[in-house]
Amino acid sequence: MKGVAVVTLLMVLAVVKLGEAINCGQVDATLVPCVPYLTQGGDPTGPCCDGVKRVIAMTPTQQDRQDACECVKTAAARYTNLKPDAATNLPSRCGVTTNIPISATTNCKSIP
Repeated sequence: MKGVAVVTLLMVLAVVKLGEAINCGQVDATLVPCVPYLTQGGDPTGPCCDGVKRVIAMTPTQQDRQDACECVKTAAARYTNLKPDAATNLPSRCGVTTNIPISATTNCKSIP
């Protein structure tokens, strides 16, 4: 498990430089600490909330947010046990707001 954490950390540290496009590998790696919260409930961990904040920081433009939304939508579809309430409440539980919902049914083109 430590190896996965190190790889994830390295991927997060290699996150988007200003002006580069968002890719799903970056978004997935940044949010992977949230999977236990999203599938089991409870409280989001510090690393999970840090990941949510990083995704917000990585998505300053509408296009970035729409691209990240598509990544999150695809990832959400992989987890049939995703708890909708946990997904909806994740940003507020981390003390932030975002226009990028965690849902397999979001129309990402409607993201401002």
